[in-house]
Amino acid sequence: MRGALIQDHREIDRLLSGIRRIAVLGIKPETHAAQPAHMIPAYLHRVGYEVIPVPVYYPEVTHILGKPVLRAVADIKGRVDVLNVFRKPGDLPPHLPDILKARPRTVWLQSGIRDDGFAESLLRSGIDVVQDQCLMVEHRRWRSSQ
Repeated sequence: MRGALIQDHREIDRLLSGIRRIAVLGIKPETHAAQPAHMIPAYLHRVGYEVIPVPVYYPEVTHILGKPVLRAVADIKGRVDVLNVFRKPGDLPPHLPDILKARPRTVWLQSGIRDDGFAESLLRSGIDVVQDQCLMVEHRRWRSSQ
């Protein structure tokens, strides 16, 4: 089964209406609160999503947003609806084996992050993909239309 490349508002709205658990790869700790990789997950946490932090750096950090951090996406217990990714396009390929092992329903690459080859690997594995979109902006748009 092939995943879907989610590109238009109708598809994004359908996705947003069914998610509860969001893992965040590349999340930053509270010491970086003004940066998108913290600000956006903090917003998602505030509006009621379960946010699972998976930082790439900050080995000394044990909790972000009051939740214990995990060091690999595949270490998350249970199903992940969306894996929200804050990594530069060139830094994506090393994460592919971990993501494929975890099998989230959707991988959401934040604004400015696009890698068609990476996305194609996910799609071939049955994982839906959103590229170069801000999850917070799309959530606010969707929520205002409810």
